[in-house]
Amino acid sequence: MVRRRPSRAAGFTLIELLLVVVIIGILAAIVVPKLAGRSEDARISAAKGDLNSLRTALSMYEVDNGRYPAELTGLLVKPGGSPEPKNWKGPYLRDVAEIPKDPWGNPYAYAYPGVKNASGYDLFSAGPDGAPGTDDDVDR
Repeated sequence: MVRRRPSRAAGFTLIELLLVVVIIGILAAIVVPKLAGRSEDARISAAKGDLNSLRTALSMYEVDNGRYPAELTGLLVKPGGSPEPKNWKGPYLRDVAEIPKDPWGNPYAYAYPGVKNASGYDLFSAGPDGAPGTDDDVDR
C-alpha cells in the first residue's frame, strides 16, 4: 500500500500577504500625488475648448447679422424682438440641443455689449468656485 504524505495547506502566508499590501501601498503613494491635479486641469482645458467653439459661433453670427446676439440662445434659435436678425443662418452650434454648461455645471457668462470689452462681448466661465470675477475664472 502506498502512503501519502499529508500535504501542507495551499495558500499564502501572513508574511506574503503583508508584503503584497506594503508594495501596493508604496506604489499608491508614488502614483496618486502625480494624478491628483490632473482632473482640474482637464476641466479647465474643456472649458477653454467650449469657449473657443462659442467664440467661433458668435463670430459666424456677427458676420451674418452685423452684430452679436443679446443672449447665447440666439446661436441655436432665431431671436425675435427688435432689431430682428434678417440674415440669421443658424443654428450656429451643431449637434447640441442647448447651450453647453461649463465643466463645473454652471452656465457660461455672456454679455453683449461687454463690460470688459465694450466694443464686443464678454464670454467666460466662472470656474470651479462658480463666482464670476475671481482668480479662477476661465476666459482664454
